[in-house]
Amino acid sequence: MTNPTPAAGAVERHLRARRDTGRGLLMPYVTGGIMPGWTEYLRAFAAAGADAIEVGLPFSDPTLDGVTIQQASDTALARGASTRRILADLSGMPDLGVPLVASTYYNLVLHDGPAAFCAALRLAGVGGLIVPDLPVHEADELTDVAAGAGIELVLLASPATPQPRLAEISCRSRGFVYAVSLMGTTGERAGLAASAAELTERIRRVTDRPVLLGFGISTPDQAREARRHADGVVVGAAVMRRVLDGAGPDDLRVFLATLRQALDQECDRPR
Repeated sequence: MTNPTPAAGAVERHLRARRDTGRGLLMPYVTGGIMPGWTEYLRAFAAAGADAIEVGLPFSDPTLDGVTIQQASDTALARGASTRRILADLSGMPDLGVPLVASTYYNLVLHDGPAAFCAALRLAGVGGLIVPDLPVHEADELTDVAAGAGIELVLLASPATPQPRLAEISCRSRGFVYAVSLMGTTGERAGLAASAAELTERIRRVTDRPVLLGFGISTPDQAREARRHADGVVVGAAVMRRVLDGAGPDDLRVFLATLRQALDQECDRPR
């Protein structure tokens, strides 16, 4: 039996509305401040058919991230990127028509304090927040503060999460549930982890909130396979590797369009 779902915020309502039409959800990631004019990537993501966009606030010790995102964070920090500067860049953007979800580590939240941090996100037009190193049993303060600021705190679930804890995460997460496909760090992989299907099935037993699958989604075929289990995908390292290799916004728009097409083809597949 699924748990009753509290009133959804703007991010969740947006994703639910798109999911309920049968659309596979696509959320690409970019490290904020990675280069001058980095917000042009956000425009390209929206043009390619993204349903939400994850903006990473770089941190010096990103323990859950693999080599690619670590390198992207180091690059952004080396050119002076900071939470304030990234949020100022976002504040100057027009509405893209899709929600923005910030992601970072809890040290940065604590640096300003949860209330000031969430208020700054809201002023910048950010609607959601992912804090991968914040376990559910320590999330009470940030959950309450974020909700008061109109920020939806997304919680993560992994293949190793016991079912009772998974039920709690799925109930308390806002916006969507972030399903981590494998026990490991972010990064491109040759295939979708076998643990992904079982995890998403276990999440679906306890919630009807949108479920996005991340960690290792790198190709159209992997996106298509992931869509058979989850409502959509998060694509980070595959995007940032291209950025680090010199790909511009138009290049990323083309790449993400291939993922968008794969998700749409899977939605059109006879069941």
